Amino acid sequence: MSVTDLHGILLLDKPLGVSSAGAVARIKRLFGARKAGHTGSLDPLASGMLPICFGEATKFGAQLLDADKTYRVTVRLGERTPSADRESAVVERRELPPFCAADLAHALDEFPRRSEQVPPMHSAIKQEGRPLYEYARAGQTRERLPRSIVIHEMRLIDWHAPDFSFDVRCTKGTYIRVLAEDLAQRLGTIGHLVGLRRLGVAPFADEPQWTFEALDSLLPEERLRLLLPVDAALRDWRRLDLPAEGVNAFRQGQSVSIPVERPGNVRIYAAGLGFLGLGAVGPAGRLVPLRLISAATNRA
Repeated sequence: MSVTDLHGILLLDKPLGVSSAGAVARIKRLFGARKAGHTGSLDPLASGMLPICFGEATKFGAQLLDADKTYRVTVRLGERTPSADRESAVVERRELPPFCAADLAHALDEFPRRSEQVPPMHSAIKQEGRPLYEYARAGQTRERLPRSIVIHEMRLIDWHAPDFSFDVRCTKGTYIRVLAEDLAQRLGTIGHLVGLRRLGVAPFADEPQWTFEALDSLLPEERLRLLLPVDAALRDWRRLDLPAEGVNAFRQGQSVSIPVERPGNVRIYAAGLGFLGLGAVGPAGRLVPLRLISAATNRA
């Protein structure tokens, strides 16, 4: 298959058992894309939304990396594993108290919304050039700095002992395995993660996701129609339509004067060209380029 320059975002429904890097490689082959990358890993033991950026869209992947995520989580109470998920074998079991759904809903409601979370040893965070999970598998424990996280909301979905499921919307960098253990501890028991599906990545909460099977069944031109535009991940940025006299200088990376506009970051468009990139409006009425696309790949 010939390689082409594609620009846009595909919302892949990643299956279980496939790494994020493996998913990107398969999508690149399927679309014949020259350049593609994912925006926020999903472990092989997790499924769900994995945004894949093509071409110019890869320049704005950081916005998706920083975005809130929503997950469907299943925790098994009364069992503990070293990795806090199914990657390792159960090493401890406890008899469960007679929980009811109201107990679990109360634990979710009362869980701190802002906290400092210590990353697990079974994680890809690197220390001295090695991922932490390598130290963990060698029986070593390393000191980890806590990270600030925010839990926006949690909602009980189901309770069939010993498993309970809930939806959580949280900030980037939240380790759901740690959240599972912390919730179990607040319930006076132990627990580990047995199911994880990413339901959405802001701002794509309600957009359709596409499985490999669905993509394989389509003609090449039908697959291309599934791509979201390059600027789709930037919906929360304020829009600025740049006057014609400033377009050329701005596209060459120069700051330009603009009509009165409140300071802050903006996504920039020009008549006839569409999306140009991201910029910052300064207090002196100057628009400074932050990240520009190299061609007009999107229409306003």
